[in-house]
Amino acid sequence: MASTPTPADDVSLVIVVVDVNPYFWVEKANASTGTSDIDFEQFLQHVLAFMNAILLLNHMNYLAVIATGSDSCSFLYESLAGESVSDGEGKPPSKRMNKHHTPSAKIVRGLKDFVSKELAFKTERKDNGKRYSLLSGSLSMALCYVQRILRQDPPHPHPRILCFQGSPDASQQYIAVMNAIFSAQRLMVPIDSCMVGSQHSAFLQQAAHITGGIYMKPPHPEGLFEYLMMVFATDLHSRRFLQLPRPTGVDFRASCFCHKKTIDTGFVCSVCLSIFCKHHKECSTCGYSQVSHHRKEAMIHQIFKQILAKKWWKC
Repeated sequence: MASTPTPADDVSLVIVVVDVNPYFWVEKANASTGTSDIDFEQFLQHVLAFMNAILLLNHMNYLAVIATGSDSCSFLYESLAGESVSDGEGKPPSKRMNKHHTPSAKIVRGLKDFVSKELAFKTERKDNGKRYSLLSGSLSMALCYVQRILRQDPPHPHPRILCFQGSPDASQQYIAVMNAIFSAQRLMVPIDSCMVGSQHSAFLQQAAHITGGIYMKPPHPEGLFEYLMMVFATDLHSRRFLQLPRPTGVDFRASCFCHKKTIDTGFVCSVCLSIFCKHHKECSTCGYSQVSHHRKEAMIHQIFKQILAKKWWKC
């Protein structure tokens, strides 16, 4: 007798990480020349429609949205915190939601507050604007949220993370991002990535490769919603039966621990495996000193020479 599939096979917990770095989107709007490119308002319309579709695909699906800025990251919406798309028994709500309390309205309100705080941080510090986003912080928040859900009573939804990234990779975040990727791999949480910028992300390419997620850079951004529905809306159970796009190449280059720059070849500490672009006498991560190690070896060698010279083994 064939085993009956459990009701939670196609129930998903989708954590959407949205890059809302205002500096990136302003730079993108100023550099946009073609009609095929989209601005932030059009991008947000596509993403909001996709999020509503995730909730409509299964009334037991859960959704969480995290905004990523240049200095901070914050939750914009989580369906478990307010009016969820399903009640405690897994049934759809009977009451009609007010238009001001819909997921889209909550996300837009939270987004406005988040961007205002980001611009306030810029005014206080009087900086010139950062092109990078705090991706490592958003991934860490998403994984903590997954842990909180998995510690609740079963059945558990199948979690996955979807990153909308536009800002370039920050080499200073290499260690933190890789730690988050390996944590997601251990939790069996796929990290999907949709690039909306002009260049690819080596971090997210590695994240999709290591965790078994999907990495995609839509060739026609004006049709972003179609790409999202055809590729990223599928649950983990259905992905086994579909031919989804896979990246043709993955950039596995690492960043050095000393200058946080992407390198092709470097020096690796034999104790903690830290990577450096130049040779160092002492590892800045674990404190291992190659000079002191050689001195210890020389002392041990000298002691053995003295023992052999005295011939203590002959009585």
